[in-house]
Amino acid sequence: MATKVWLITGTSKGFGRVWAEAALKRGDKVVATARNIDSLASLKQAYGDAVLPVTLDVNNRVECFSAVDKAVKHFGQIDVLINNAGFGHFGYVEEISESEARQQIETNLFGSLWMIQAVLPIMRNQKYGHILQVSSIGGVMAFPSLGIYHASKWAVEGICESMNQEVAQFGIKTTLIEPAAYATEWATASASISTPIEAYNGLREAMKAASSTMTSGDPNATAEAILKVVDVTNPPLRLFLGKLPLMMIEPTYNKRLETWKEWNEISANAQ
Repeated sequence: MATKVWLITGTSKGFGRVWAEAALKRGDKVVATARNIDSLASLKQAYGDAVLPVTLDVNNRVECFSAVDKAVKHFGQIDVLINNAGFGHFGYVEEISESEARQQIETNLFGSLWMIQAVLPIMRNQKYGHILQVSSIGGVMAFPSLGIYHASKWAVEGICESMNQEVAQFGIKTTLIEPAAYATEWATASASISTPIEAYNGLREAMKAASSTMTSGDPNATAEAILKVVDVTNPPLRLFLGKLPLMMIEPTYNKRLETWKEWNEISANAQ
C-alpha cells in the first residue's frame, strides 16, 4: 500500500494524537497541527522527518490555508484530512452567552469549513483525497445541556453531506466520524461551561447521575477503525465509533419516522 500523507488538526491529545500515531506507526506521514506546537515535540522526537509539526488555530482562516500550503510544499500532497480540532460547550440554551455561542460555532463549524476549503483545491488537482470530519453522536441526536455543541455538529453534518455530493466527481471521499462518549478530555479539561441558572439544577443533577453510569470508550481502540476507513475503496459517509451510538440512534430515528407518518395527512394537505 502506498504511503499516505495525513493532515490532522488538534493532534496535541485525544483522538487526534491517537490517529496521528496510528498513521505514523504504519509508515505514513503526518502534518500534525496544534495551537501550541510544543505539545507535538514528543511526536516529532519519536517519528522524525515523518512528522511536520504546524502551529494552527483553526479559528484563523488565513492560518488554515497556510497550514495546507506548508503541508503540500513539504510532502508534495495531502491524501487525508482529519478535521478533529474542536471542543464541547456545556450549558442549557437559556444559559449560553453570546460569546460562548460564537466561540463554539467559530471553532467547531467555521474552523472545519476553513480547513475543508483550504484542502479541496489540492485534492481536486490530485483527483483523489479523503476528508474525515469529526462529528459526534451529538451530530445526529441531541441531549440537554449541549444545545450549542449540537448546533455546531449538526451543521458540519449538513455541510459534509452536501459536499460529498459535490466533490465525489473529483475522486474525493467524505466520511463523518460520529463517536459516542470516550475517555478523552472533551467533557473535562477541554470543555467550557456556562454560568448555571438555578431553575435547571434538577435536570442538571439528573443528567449528572445518568452520565455517571455510562462507560466511556478507549480512544486507543478507535485507531484500527480509522485506518480501515482510510484504506477502503468505498468508505462510508458516516461511521459510528463505539457500541452505544447505534443502540441510541435506532429508537430515536424510529420515533422521528413514527411522528412524521402520524402527521403525514396534515403535512400532505399543506402541499
